[in-house]
Formats: sequence, structure tokens, C-alpha cells
Amino acid sequence: MGITLIKIKLMPASPDANIEEIKRKAKEIIEANKGKSVSFEEQPIAFGLKAVIAGFEQNEDDGKLEPIEEGLRKIENVSSAEVTDMRRAFG
Repeated sequence: MGITLIKIKLMPASPDANIEEIKRKAKEIIEANKGKSVSFEEQPIAFGLKAVIAGFEQNEDDGKLEPIEEGLRKIENVSSAEVTDMRRAFG
């Protein structure tokens, strides 16, 4: 059993979207689907719009990403959720 490190980019629907609320709901969804060590960073896009990058780890045997991606896309004021990085952790 290995560990996969995953990053998902969440794009808010507008610059006025509540980023903290998006992070809170995203963390709930990720942890409900066996994601661990959830962290967030904000990436400036343009005109005040900031993407939220969710980083977390998941055991390879624990589950799939589809339920996480679908849940993240359903968060209010999120226009898209896209996996931007996925790699096996060594150590």
C-alpha cells in the first residue's frame, strides 16, 4: 500500500466568492473520502480572482478521486475542480 499526493485546483465563480467557506467545505469532502493532511494555498489568477489549490494525501487502496472531484464541483460558488498533480510518495 502506497500513498498518493494529490493537488486539485478549485476555481471560484467570481472574485467575490467566500474563499474560506470554499476551503471549509472542500476539507469536509476530502476527509469524508479518506483524504488526509489537507492543506490549501491561494493562487492569484487575474482581477482579484484567486484559485484555491487543495493538497492532500490518500492511500492508494482507500478509494478513488472521482467522488472527491464530483463533491468539490458541487460546492457553491465553485466553477471548476481539476486535478493538477498526482504522484506517489516515497520515503
